[in-house]
Amino acid sequence: MTYYTFFHVLISLVGIVSGLAVLSGLLKSDRKDGWTLIFLVTTVATSLTGFGFPYQGFTPAIGVGIISVVFLAAAIVARYSFHLTGAWRWIYVVSAIISLYFNVFVLIAQSFQKIPALNALAPTGSEPPFAIAQGIVLVVFIIAGFGSLRKFHPNTD
Repeated sequence: MTYYTFFHVLISLVGIVSGLAVLSGLLKSDRKDGWTLIFLVTTVATSLTGFGFPYQGFTPAIGVGIISVVFLAAAIVARYSFHLTGAWRWIYVVSAIISLYFNVFVLIAQSFQKIPALNALAPTGSEPPFAIAQGIVLVVFIIAGFGSLRKFHPNTD
């Protein structure tokens, strides 16, 4: 593993852990300001460093990275420019959760590629164990998203 890859993986994991703290806050109507800043900064850094790997042409990873950056930009604008007022509250919630989901999606995909026990279950990433794992995570994020939309009504700046 190169230093660049190590750095990318490390900030990805920090982004996921801090994102889970933010998600917990959304479900409790707690802004988690410090965790939010860590989550957004590390998740932006994860997406941007992802573009630094050698690729030949357009790949699914590049597509996910581009979409992630768009949602991250929306979350940042909603949180720091519009202070979660009006429609910006739900734009932030949806954008932050989608950004976290993309990070977790990639974590699962990379885990199935790199961890021998998981790779044995789904060597090409098209087998049922991979689809089941991704499906469960998607359902959990959808449920958490709807719960967050219902419960996250913080005092605004």
